[in-house]
Amino acid sequence: MSLDLKGKVVVITGAGGVICSTLAKSLAESGAKIALLDLNFDAAKVVADDIEKNGGVAKAYKVNVLDKASLESAHESVKKELGDCDILINGAGGNNPKATTDMEYYLAHDDDLKDFFALEGEGVKFVFDLNFIGTFLPTQVFAKDMIGKKGCSILNISSMNAFTPLTKIPAYSGAKAAVSNFTAWLAVHFSKVGIRVNAIAPGFFVTNQNRRLLFDENGKPTARTQKILASTPMDRFGEIDELVGATKFLLDEKAASFITGIVLPIDGGFNAYSGV
Repeated sequence: MSLDLKGKVVVITGAGGVICSTLAKSLAESGAKIALLDLNFDAAKVVADDIEKNGGVAKAYKVNVLDKASLESAHESVKKELGDCDILINGAGGNNPKATTDMEYYLAHDDDLKDFFALEGEGVKFVFDLNFIGTFLPTQVFAKDMIGKKGCSILNISSMNAFTPLTKIPAYSGAKAAVSNFTAWLAVHFSKVGIRVNAIAPGFFVTNQNRRLLFDENGKPTARTQKILASTPMDRFGEIDELVGATKFLLDEKAASFITGIVLPIDGGFNAYSGV
């Protein structure tokens, strides 16, 4: 899909990750100047170097999306070095073992397994904050640049967990549901000042964060992978590049000019399948 972003500044959080680095490279090819924000500066720098090697414009920034002062510092640097933000992609997020149970169903207490009652509030709070507050704060800081301008939009990264929670990961599922709800809220809130707000909801893609959950040390599919694929009508994992078309569409001011407040599933039919 062709998209002209010449002269636009795109700010991406979580930019060093598999999904957002792919989106960053694609949007750079569309002419945008890319600000790559990540707590892992080295990962973001690798992406920036790759974009520049291919003739694009990009710069990496070390940022903690849970620290407003860190975001405001990055905001000032982006404005000086690249310009005002036109498009914000809130990609920072993820799960953590501290907010994950060992079993799908509670049947009886087992000292060797972590059940719902063994989850610690600190771990749950970290996952919720990383996904929701990590979307809220960057929007608060960077959306100010967009007020009253044309062609500006915000794209959040939700998840299929937001529609139906997956077993074992209550905090992540709840946080992504909050991101979807927040997307709709922002779309209404900013509707009078020219900012469209949408989200994509990826289904199952293999990333660095979930690889160990999906494949064992020998590279064989785990039991969870088998269940995932059995519930995905297209019977495969998504390829990261398959997120690019939907992203470009939602960011295209001409193609999606009347679209705001939606969460677009990209899931191989997972959300449509009832299991029977």
